[in-house]
Amino acid sequence: MRSVLAPSVRTGNRGDHLYCRYVAQSEDNASPKPFSRELGDWLDSNEPKTLGGLSEVFGERAFAVAVLLLMFPAAVPLPTGGVTHVLEVIAIIVAAEMVIGLTTIWLPTRWRHRELSGSLTGKALPFVVRRVAWAERHSKPRGLILLRQRWFNRILGVGLIGLAVGALLAPPFSGLDTLPALGALGITLGIILGDLLVVGLGALFGASGIVITALLGAAVIDFFRSIFN
Repeated sequence: MRSVLAPSVRTGNRGDHLYCRYVAQSEDNASPKPFSRELGDWLDSNEPKTLGGLSEVFGERAFAVAVLLLMFPAAVPLPTGGVTHVLEVIAIIVAAEMVIGLTTIWLPTRWRHRELSGSLTGKALPFVVRRVAWAERHSKPRGLILLRQRWFNRILGVGLIGLAVGALLAPPFSGLDTLPALGALGITLGIILGDLLVVGLGALFGASGIVITALLGAAVIDFFRSIFN
């Protein structure tokens, strides 16, 4: 067993004197960093918070991470002033790239290098980190053989496109885009955590959301038509 010497600095009890000590860490005990911690470290870093930067940090998981972040505002039943529609369009593009089989996210330069808003990185995403950490504690690897197949990820990409389109076409100010968006969050979170059960639950919830959105959306449209006719 080989040890790695990792320096750490702390303040001793002797005045303000700083001293260094070395802690032996076993490589055999090293474990992969949880995704919630990776996402939290990215938010806390000085790196620009852009969609283009996701590929550098998360690799091929960047597609699922990007759709997760883009669909999250729509999953929260709060007024966003139409910003969610722009994010949903970008989510459709990213999901389409999953279907094509790209290995890195491609976006127009303007979108690729545009930083995420402060309200998203300062309030919404820390909330996402906490929810993801909760999911990590209750999740475990399931169906990895299937999740690692490119053809299956392309199918999931098609599903994400459908959910994003469903959220995009939901009647304005109705809150009906929340249900398909939650389904997209479930699918992407399952991809990131490597849990096919979470993916399946997200797909089931999203499909149910599409049906409910279609039925309630039709009812809302009929209601407004009856008012103005």
